Amino acid sequence: MKDDQAIETVYVNETPDPATQPPDEGMQSNGTVGMMKEFGQTAVPTVEPEIYCITIIGQIEGHIIMPPHNKTTKYEHIIPQLVAAEQSKTVKGILIILNTVGGDVEAGLAIAEMIASLSKPTVTVVVGGGHSIGVPIAVSSSYSIIAESATMTIHPIRMNGLVIGVPQTFEYMEKMQERVVRFVTSHSRISPEQFKDLMFKTGELNRDIGTAVGGTDAVSFGLMDEVGGIGTAMSKLNELIAFKASPAEAGGLTQ
Repeated sequence: MKDDQAIETVYVNETPDPATQPPDEGMQSNGTVGMMKEFGQTAVPTVEPEIYCITIIGQIEGHIIMPPHNKTTKYEHIIPQLVAAEQSKTVKGILIILNTVGGDVEAGLAIAEMIASLSKPTVTVVVGGGHSIGVPIAVSSSYSIIAESATMTIHPIRMNGLVIGVPQTFEYMEKMQERVVRFVTSHSRISPEQFKDLMFKTGELNRDIGTAVGGTDAVSFGLMDEVGGIGTAMSKLNELIAFKASPAEAGGLTQ
């Protein structure tokens, strides 16, 4: 009986003290350790809730899952964010930051079409690169900005892996390419002829055809609207938000 009491006493007295125990995984993700793991810093600065920021980085992943060592942006993650931002009553404008090497053509076009169809002001900023199918995404917003050191690679549509050489395959790629050209030229100031000239230019890219366009050249071609960075983008987005809100603040429509 004494042995049983001793066991019971040990059990009662050795209840773990929360102050001496390490935080569980959920607490870490919400605390300082989680901040360090996710953002590389101990505190994330708060931002204005009326501006929603979306980042598209690495390779745009579509219907095929990329290898785990690839840095990817999944289009099924971006589309719900765009829908949520469109539905939100507090979000007044959307900032899209791009640093992508391209990726799935249909997924990239889907993202671009979603951004272009939003009713709220949008601004895209290309930092680093907005290559390949990242070009339609870059021009899909209300206003597009590119960093001076950033580049945009324009080239024809390519397919990876085994392709059966039949006319239908070429016809499909040609129609897809026309969709890209039509979208880019309809959402920017570049002409279809000039865009195709950059797309099929030889000698610019090593072992390939196409053109790597720098920040200043992208603006001079009419592909992007302005050379700048985050400060320029925030200023322009706030300007677009104020312009969109001005009729309501002025008392509605004028007769």
